Amino acid sequence: MKRIGGIRRKTRSIFRKDRRTKGKISVSRFLQSFKIGEKVKLKIEPAIQKGAYHPMFHGRVGVIKGKRGRCYEIAINDGSKQKTLIVHPIHLKRI
Repeated sequence: MKRIGGIRRKTRSIFRKDRRTKGKISVSRFLQSFKIGEKVKLKIEPAIQKGAYHPMFHGRVGVIKGKRGRCYEIAINDGSKQKTLIVHPIHLKRI
């Protein structure tokens, strides 16, 4: 049987922007930098798909482990397991 839907399936309401935040994305969000050990919240920027994580991790809090190119490695606890995500800084929010 054929697989129906992709990674962004059933995310229409989750990734919807508020009326006030619609429009052009600020450059400072692209260029923000984080230090290792800093806590960040995962919040997807719907207009940019590059460097985004799986929707299952949306709204979670993680710790910066390191940097890989332009993106950051984030450690997240998923139940009893620790997982590492590679995320672009536009999808991260400092806590």
